[in-house]
Amino acid sequence: MKHASCVFLVLGLILATASAQSSELRTFTNTQGKAIQAKLVGTAGDQVTIEMAGGQRFTLGINTFSPADQEYVKKSSVLKFNGPNDKLDPAVVNEVVGLPLFADAMLWQTKADEVAGKLELKKESETKVSSSFRSYPKDTFRMFGARPYSVALYAADGLTTNLSLVFANKGDLFGMDGENNNRVDRNTPKAQALAILERAMKADVAAITAKLSEKLGEPVKQRFGDGEARDTMLRWDWRGHSILLREQEGEYVGVELVTTEVSDAGGKVKMTGDKIIRDRALANVEKRPNGDVVISEIPMVDQGPKGYCVPATAERAMRYLSVPADMYVLAMAGETNIGGGTSVQMLLEGVRSDIRRKGRSFDSWQSEFKLKDLQKYIDKGVPVIWGLYSTDAFNDLANKRTKDRQDMTDLTAWKAKLAETNGAATLRKEKDQGHVVLIIGYNKETNEIAFSDSWGERYKERWITIPEAEMISQQEYWVVGF
Repeated sequence: MKHASCVFLVLGLILATASAQSSELRTFTNTQGKAIQAKLVGTAGDQVTIEMAGGQRFTLGINTFSPADQEYVKKSSVLKFNGPNDKLDPAVVNEVVGLPLFADAMLWQTKADEVAGKLELKKESETKVSSSFRSYPKDTFRMFGARPYSVALYAADGLTTNLSLVFANKGDLFGMDGENNNRVDRNTPKAQALAILERAMKADVAAITAKLSEKLGEPVKQRFGDGEARDTMLRWDWRGHSILLREQEGEYVGVELVTTEVSDAGGKVKMTGDKIIRDRALANVEKRPNGDVVISEIPMVDQGPKGYCVPATAERAMRYLSVPADMYVLAMAGETNIGGGTSVQMLLEGVRSDIRRKGRSFDSWQSEFKLKDLQKYIDKGVPVIWGLYSTDAFNDLANKRTKDRQDMTDLTAWKAKLAETNGAATLRKEKDQGHVVLIIGYNKETNEIAFSDSWGERYKERWITIPEAEMISQQEYWVVGF
C-alpha cells in the first residue's frame, strides 16, 4: 500500500502542473484516501490503465483503488482493451514470443530491469534520464520463431519505452549458416554471401510472420520511421503494444516493440525542448579538482563483434541529446559492408538531415588536432565525434596512460611524467585501422584529451596527450549539437 500511495502522490504532483482539462476526467481515490483526476483508458486482467490530463499514462493494480472506483472500473466494460487480439491471455502471446515477456501490465508501465531480466539482457548504460540493455545471443536463442543477433531494450525514467531485435543482417553475415549448414566466412565470394543473406532474411521473415499471424491474425501494413529510415512494416497489436516487422532489402530483418500511440503516429515522437537539452548538457560538464573537464551521462552503446563503431558512436551522440537512434538502422545510411564495416562519411552525412529535422544541429570540419576547436563544444556539454586510426600501439598507450593517471593529484609531477613517457614518436597512421570515438573531455594544463569508445563501460573514459592524438588522427570531426 505504501507503493500505491506513493504513486498517487506522484500523479497528484503531475496533475498540479497540468493545465488541460477533459470532460472524461473523473476523481479516482486510492485505499489511503489520496485523490487524483484522470480518465480510464483500459483494463487487462486485474491491471487498470489511467491517463492524466497531460497525457501521462499509468497502469496500477485494481486493488490500489477504493471499492467505489473498483466497481466503476468493473462496470466500464466499453473502456476495456477492445482490439481484436486484446482478449488473448498473456501466456498465449508469450508462446508467440518464445519467452515469458508479457504480463497483465503493459511493458511501458513495467520497470526496465524487470523486462530485461526476462530477456536475459545485460545493462549497457544508465544515465539520469535513460538506460539501455543489450545482448548478442547465442545461436540457439530464439524469439518469434527465429534467431535474433541483437536484442536491445531502451528505457526512460526506469520504465521500458521500446524493444529492438535484429535478425538476419549484413553486419552479422559471417555468423550465419547457409545451405547445407555451410558457414559463411571471409573467403566466401560476395555474390554467394549475398545470396545466403537473402535466403536467411526471407526465411526469418517467413518464420516470424507465421508465428505472429498464427495467434494474432493477419498483419496490417504500416508506414514507420522518419526520413531515410522511413519504410513499410507489418504490424500486429495487442493490449497497447505494437509489434512491427521490418525487412530492409539486402540489409536486415528487424522486429520492434513500441506503444500503439507511437505506431499510430508512424514512429514520430515528440522531441525534448531545446532549452531543456541545453541546460541538461551544461549540467553534465564535470570540472574536477585536477583540472579535468569531462562530460558525464553519455549513454554507452556496445558495438558488439562487428565493425559498427560508426553507427554505435552516432547512436550515442544522438541519444545523448534525446534524438532516438538505433545503430542497426543507422548502419543502413552508412552502406554497411558485409561483416559490418561502415563508411563514417556516408553514415554521418546520411543522417544529417534526420538530425536537423529533429531539432538538433550537425557540424563537421577537417583540421589538425586543436584543443580550442574541441573546448568550445566540451564546455557546453557536447561531445565531438573524432575519426582516428585505432592501432594496437595507440590502444596500449591509452590504456596505460589512463591507468597511471587515476592517482594523478600533483600536476607538476604528472606533467613531468608525460614528458618522459611521450609516445607520439611510436605511433603511426595505419590506414586499415580506421575508427571513430567520442571526445568527451580535456585538461588544458596537461594538454590531454579524454575519449570514449563504443566497446562497453570499461572504455567509457580514456586519456591521451594532444601530440599523441595528432599522430593517429584522421583530422575529421563531427558534432551533433544544438
